Amino acid sequence: MPHFILDCSSDIPLLKQPIEILQEIYNTAEETGLFTTGDVKVRLNPFTDYIVGGKKDSFIHVFAYIMEGRTTEQKNNLSKKIVSKLKSMFPDIPIISINIKDFEKSTYCNKTMV
Repeated sequence: MPHFILDCSSDIPLLKQPIEILQEIYNTAEETGLFTTGDVKVRLNPFTDYIVGGKKDSFIHVFAYIMEGRTTEQKNNLSKKIVSKLKSMFPDIPIISINIKDFEKSTYCNKTMV
């Protein structure tokens, strides 16, 4: 916990090494102080087949899943920091976005909890 899943056009991993992209998002998330050190998980899903706004524009969209309990301001700050980092890494990519969803503590389970 938390999970940051980057969906992107297939050209993104050609512009920067995937591990560099993943590490920058990991670092940015940890730097917010919202998460326990070492708990951030980041994955990259490049797509070859997609349509964005009726055409095949390059894109990055981050799906962030975090445990409930953060304020709207904290989540807004996290969103802006992630998008700002990606914008600085990929200034020519026209579409960079994020959305954050909360996990409910009451329904979350992992193998250490059973």
